[in-house]
Amino acid sequence: MQIQRQENVLPDIHEYLKIVILGTGTPRAFYGRAKAGVAVLAGDKTFLVDCGGATVDQLIKAGIMPQRISDVLFTHHHSDHNSGFFDVFITSWRTHVTAERVFEGRKGPMNVYGPTTTKAIIGKMRESFDFDANLRVHYNFSTGEGADIHYFENNEGVVYEQDGLKITAFEVDHRPVYPAIAYKFEYKGKSVVISGDTIPVENMVSHSRGIDLLIHESYNKIWLDALIAKFPEQTIGLSNPAKYHSTTWEVAEIAREAGVAHLVLTHHIPAPAANTEAEADYMEGMQNIYSGRITMARDLMTFELK
Repeated sequence: MQIQRQENVLPDIHEYLKIVILGTGTPRAFYGRAKAGVAVLAGDKTFLVDCGGATVDQLIKAGIMPQRISDVLFTHHHSDHNSGFFDVFITSWRTHVTAERVFEGRKGPMNVYGPTTTKAIIGKMRESFDFDANLRVHYNFSTGEGADIHYFENNEGVVYEQDGLKITAFEVDHRPVYPAIAYKFEYKGKSVVISGDTIPVENMVSHSRGIDLLIHESYNKIWLDALIAKFPEQTIGLSNPAKYHSTTWEVAEIAREAGVAHLVLTHHIPAPAANTEAEADYMEGMQNIYSGRITMARDLMTFELK
């Protein structure tokens, strides 16, 4: 019997913060840029911050079995940040068997964290796949509790604190999407902030002071202005990012003011080619503002904070 092997599965225990950028894209589809998602591993827990389309595929490519996911944290509810939830929910619940190992599916409810709109929005998603979930319970005999969701809505404050890991939510500004939040993870003396989508806000500076890693969205204003000039009929769609996102230079100023050790850009607008020359062009001028380390995230890029 020949069964496809599951390659490169990450160990179950991480005694440090490990961050995997699952997707660096936006609502617009680009080759090699999956929709938004970040996996954060600490101890024996794996947290998923946002889950746009293809999140399950990206988890597997990163060597993280979806069955390890029982906690999903949403920053806000644009489709590129939540459209993969159905697949994450079902796949994490189902036991997976390879030729070498059994990966037990999630036995208990999915824990879903997010701003105060989360239960209303994700709850409707959950209702939409009642038919599928009922079949899993009554025909496949998956655990009934795994079909449930526990919601934890909070725009500001500690949302998780256990086994040395603390996760704090804080408000950002992505209006007209309101509320929108970012998350700070602290574990064994190391810290990372994941911005979600936002214009520059003082909250980002105050929560990012002295952190090891800031993962922040950005857009390149010069590139967008050039596209608008070339395609004036697309002005509205192309100029909208300026209303609720941060420019590369604004993000550099946030990192400088907060004294961040390492800045990682994601959610690239427009998405550059994944090569050194294009990425350097996208980041042009940032080093004049912030002298620390800057990385242009690519899908499946990993950061270890030891």
